[in-house]
Amino acid sequence: MVVSDEEQRFGGANKEALKRLRETVDVLTLTATPIPRTLYLSLSGARDLSVIQTPPQERLPVETIVSPHDDRVVRDAILRELNREGQVFYLHNRVRTIDHAHFRLAQLAPEARIRVAHGQMGEKALAETMRAFVRGDFDVLLCTTIIESGVDIPNVNTILIDRADRFGLAELYQLRGRVGRARQQGYAYLLLPRHGRLLDIARQRIGALRRHAGLGAGFQLALRDLELRGAGNILGAEQSGHIAAVGFDLYCGLLRRAVAQLKGEPPPSVIATRLRLDFLPPDAATLPIEYVEDENHRVDIFRRIAALADETETAALRAELRDRFGPLPREAERLLRLADLRIRAQRNGIGDVETRDGRVLLRRGADYLQTDGRMPRLKKDALDDRLDELSDLIRNLTHPA
Repeated sequence: MVVSDEEQRFGGANKEALKRLRETVDVLTLTATPIPRTLYLSLSGARDLSVIQTPPQERLPVETIVSPHDDRVVRDAILRELNREGQVFYLHNRVRTIDHAHFRLAQLAPEARIRVAHGQMGEKALAETMRAFVRGDFDVLLCTTIIESGVDIPNVNTILIDRADRFGLAELYQLRGRVGRARQQGYAYLLLPRHGRLLDIARQRIGALRRHAGLGAGFQLALRDLELRGAGNILGAEQSGHIAAVGFDLYCGLLRRAVAQLKGEPPPSVIATRLRLDFLPPDAATLPIEYVEDENHRVDIFRRIAALADETETAALRAELRDRFGPLPREAERLLRLADLRIRAQRNGIGDVETRDGRVLLRRGADYLQTDGRMPRLKKDALDDRLDELSDLIRNLTHPA
C-alpha cells in the first residue's frame, strides 16, 4: 500500500513512480483539496472516495477578507492580532524582493517584531527562525509558501497573502488553513493589486474562496477547481493532460466507457462530435452559479449533460432542472441546445461542427459538406438566432448512406 498525504504537493511523475514500486499496489490518497484529476477519477467511479467533513471541536471558520493592497488594512490587521497577544503570517512569495517587503512592514507597524523565513535560507537559520516564532520571540513571520502545509502554530491567527491573485485555489485554501487552528477566530486577508485588472480565472478563484469559507469547505473548492481547470490526463504523469485534443465531452464519454468495461457493465453510448463555434463566448452556455449554487450538483449536471446521447434524454434533463431549480436561465438553455446539436450532428455522421466568421464547416469523414459548391454561411447576427440557424442546417442534412 502507498499512502500519499497532502497529495497536491506531489507531482504526477512522483505519483506514477510510487505506483510502479509493485505490479499491484493499493493507493490511499489524503488531501484537503484533491487535484482536479484525482477528484474526477472519484466522481467518474474509477476511484473510491470518502469525505470527512467533521471539523475539530471548538474550531471556528476562518474569516476571509478580500481587499486591494492598502497600508492601513495591513497595519490594522497586524495591530489587531497583536492586541489580542497573537502572531501573524505575512506571505510575500518573492525571495528577491522579500527584504524590501520587510522594510515596508517595519515602517507600517514599528510596534511589531518582524523576521523573515524562506526556502533559500540555510537549514539551521531557517529552523532557528521557526523555533523562535513558535516560542513567541517575535510577532510577524514574513515568509514565502514554505508554510503552506505541515505548519501548526495555534497562536498564529491572522495571515495576510500579498498578490493573492497569483496563487491557485488549492494553494490559497491550504494557506488559509494555517490560521484559526485553535479556539481563536482566524482571519485571512487576500491582498490584490490596487491598480490593474485581474484575470477572469483569478477573479473566479478568489470569489470561490470567499464564498466557501466554512469548515470542511475543501471538497467544495476542489469541485470548483475541477470546473475551472478541467480534469487533466488521468493516465501517466501529465497533470493537465491533452483533453483539448479530443474535447472534454468525448473525453468524459470515453472514460465512462472504459470504467463500465472494467466493471463488466454495458458501455454507454458516446457522442464524439466536436463543436467549435467562434460566435459563442465562453460564459454564454453554462450553468450559472446563481442558478445551481452547490458545486456537487453543478459538476454532476455537467457530467450528465456530457453523457447525453438522445434528444429525449435532453428533454428529460431540462424538465428535471426546471423542477429542481426553477426556470432555466438563457445560459443553461443554450448548454442543453448545444448537447442536442451534437447529438443531431452525430446522427447525421458529422464529426466536427465549426464556425469561422460566419462560415459553417461540417466535416463528415475526411470531407467538408457544401451547398451549391460552397460552404454554408450563417446569415443572422444574434447569438441565439445563429444557434437556431445552425441547428436547422444540421437537421436538414441528408444522412450518409
